[in-house]
Amino acid sequence: MDPEQTIPTKAMILAAGLGTRLRPITDTIPKALIKIDGRTLLEGAIRHLANYGVKEIIINVHHFADQVIQYLDQNINFGLNITISDEKNQLLDTGGGLKKSSRFFAGREPFFVRNVDIISDLDLHSMMEYHLQSHALATLAVRKRETSRYFLFNPDHHLCGWTNLKTGEKILSFESSGNLEMLAFSGIQILNPEIFPLITEEGKFSLTTLYLRLAKDHTIMGFMDRGSVWRDVGKEPGEIMNYGL
Repeated sequence: MDPEQTIPTKAMILAAGLGTRLRPITDTIPKALIKIDGRTLLEGAIRHLANYGVKEIIINVHHFADQVIQYLDQNINFGLNITISDEKNQLLDTGGGLKKSSRFFAGREPFFVRNVDIISDLDLHSMMEYHLQSHALATLAVRKRETSRYFLFNPDHHLCGWTNLKTGEKILSFESSGNLEMLAFSGIQILNPEIFPLITEEGKFSLTTLYLRLAKDHTIMGFMDRGSVWRDVGKEPGEIMNYGL
């Protein structure tokens, strides 16, 4: 893939979650339609991707799915080609949701996958350049921030494992020389379509599970997210703040 080709045209927005940490707000609306500073999380995610040249987006839906579909219709899909991946009958988690959407990503072009409940100004062009230059199967945007769950990377920023500090659980995909760095996922990733034939998991499963299995034999990289804005709205049930975006 030409490193100069840095603008993918397709992306997926993961929007099927139940939003349990945002109750009681999400008792009546899906998390994707929560408004921050007058704009829904879904609109923010769409516009972030569109600003970097994405023209086609697939969005998975489950919780109050019809509200999301109606909202997109009312806004004429924000001028983009938007496809719905319907998970109303079964919530598939991030990995299962991606696998269900595999036909949307036919071809060789890498694509973005973005969580709906994050607010970010990450430079997606820089991330894509890094992804292409590293010849990675997948690249995860990561930050140095406090959380309970971390991806583990070696000094070359190759994914080596994962840990949960609350439970003490630790999974290593392979042993690596040098100290491992704990970095928190930013909710944005780039994948190559070549990943789909490698997915043997079925039904409901997470992308974390998939990456930890593949990391031993495939290049999965961490890209340092140095954006000036980052918030995980899905983990702030106490208050929904205005972030000035």
